[in-house]
Amino acid sequence: MKWAAYAGLGLLGALAGLAGSLVQGAWFPLGLLLALGGAAALFWGGALVTRSRIGAGVPAGGWSVVVLLLTITRPQGDFIFAAGAGSYLFLLGGMALAVVSATLAPAERPLFAVPEAHSRS
Repeated sequence: MKWAAYAGLGLLGALAGLAGSLVQGAWFPLGLLLALGGAAALFWGGALVTRSRIGAGVPAGGWSVVVLLLTITRPQGDFIFAAGAGSYLFLLGGMALAVVSATLAPAERPLFAVPEAHSRS
């Protein structure tokens, strides 16, 4: 069951990378914020749903693979990412969000943990 969740998160990460690559350049600067916000929500949501750091890493891996493949220019001269500040912010910001999500993933405690009340005696 967990492997199916990881496969779904990887696919969602790839789709978020593709969509974010198109949106960040089309509607700068709001598209950049939308793309990074969506990536952050996916990475953190994957960590929360699976309760593991792998849950943040799998969609981040799918996102990274797609985004890095889209940076390659074709022989015809076509490209998705122009050499500009928005593209670099999207690439580096997405990678930083992936690292932060994987680092801060709450793996030791339940999702909605309420601390037990201790009596002071």
